[in-house]
Amino acid sequence: MFAVVVLFRIREGEMASFLPAMRENARVSLAEEEGCHRFDVCTDAGRPDEVFLYELYIDRAAFDAHLASPHFRAFDGQVARMVADKEVRTYGEVVS
Repeated sequence: MFAVVVLFRIREGEMASFLPAMRENARVSLAEEEGCHRFDVCTDAGRPDEVFLYELYIDRAAFDAHLASPHFRAFDGQVARMVADKEVRTYGEVVS
């Protein structure tokens, strides 16, 4: 498995527009991307400008395919102006 965590900081007044677009991106990713196994969109009332994503892919290639997908590219363009900051971290499964 290949895990991706993303922390977005959303510009003031943009969360009501950002969240529906983010949820739709997650829904389409799970429905249409064979390599996408989990895509959680999370918020915390104590940090109203943050959105946390937790995504699981079969491998790095599946995540790269996600980034190249038409639906992700459309989403990314749609929300770019709404995002004040974005941090992406990736993790590969440790196999012993």
